[in-house]
Amino acid sequence: MSHRRAKQGPTASSAVMFGEELRFYREMLGYTQEELGKLLHCNRTNITRYESGKRRMPADSVEDADRVLKTGGLLKRLWDRVDWEAEVEHPDWFRDHADMEAEAVAVRVFQHSVIHGLLQCPEYARAVFEVSDAAGVPEVIAERTAARLGRQKRFLDPDGPLLLVILDESAVRTVFGGAGVMRRQMEHLLAVSQLPNVIIQVAPFAYRSAIIDKSMVLLEMPDGQNWVYSESLDRGHPSDVAAVVAGHRRSYDRLRGDVLSVGASRALIADALEGFRGDEERARHCRLAEEQSQRRQRRRLHRSGPRIPRRRSGA
Repeated sequence: MSHRRAKQGPTASSAVMFGEELRFYREMLGYTQEELGKLLHCNRTNITRYESGKRRMPADSVEDADRVLKTGGLLKRLWDRVDWEAEVEHPDWFRDHADMEAEAVAVRVFQHSVIHGLLQCPEYARAVFEVSDAAGVPEVIAERTAARLGRQKRFLDPDGPLLLVILDESAVRTVFGGAGVMRRQMEHLLAVSQLPNVIIQVAPFAYRSAIIDKSMVLLEMPDGQNWVYSESLDRGHPSDVAAVVAGHRRSYDRLRGDVLSVGASRALIADALEGFRGDEERARHCRLAEEQSQRRQRRRLHRSGPRIPRRRSGA
């Protein structure tokens, strides 16, 4: 079998190049993605991602692919030269993460400043997008809100995957959309925390730790592969490098040992709920008082206006 010459050295597009080689040999032997997936003990979606360069293929799967596709070890040699840590920005950077999230059997989250998307109620999700780059475009806000709520469905099912979320207290206290929206969000957190597969804990302001200093997500996939995901301003940073994932998992487990218990976390959320209820009631009274003041002012203006004598009939 003739081999195509592979480009030497790691480049920003080397993952894509590896995927093209994998697809080339699969098609040469006449396998579909689903058939190759069965031979490699993974699903068709994983093969699609490997071939597009959007996901790192596990080393043992690469060796199995070399054997199944009879490449003489070329795929493993190429895989060893790929710069898997190269940060390549894709327009669909979050879509890839959402796809993996939709397959994950367990998701562990640490979240700063804003409630994590899988726990947002509709009003809160909309309010978050209204202050984002989608502000002022109602169609975009509606589309993104619907997409976010769609991601939640499998996790908010009692038989859904494990969802373990540690919220920094800043996420509970930072207001989006006003007191009414925050009240509904706190009610939503208390409701979903009753689900058997959802665990919510809070890291209070009093506890400031350097263990984890930014939001992150740990994904456990059906094939046993694990990923860690974080974000900067406008891009996502996924990694399945075993040492990197293991380090973040250790940090996460250490953090869980120091934050509030599930019961104490519910109590803190309930306290925040009462605070937002009070704020909402005070805001309502202020609006009523302002409306009454405006009505009184309009009446005074009407009464103090020039008096116009009425004509008498028959005069």
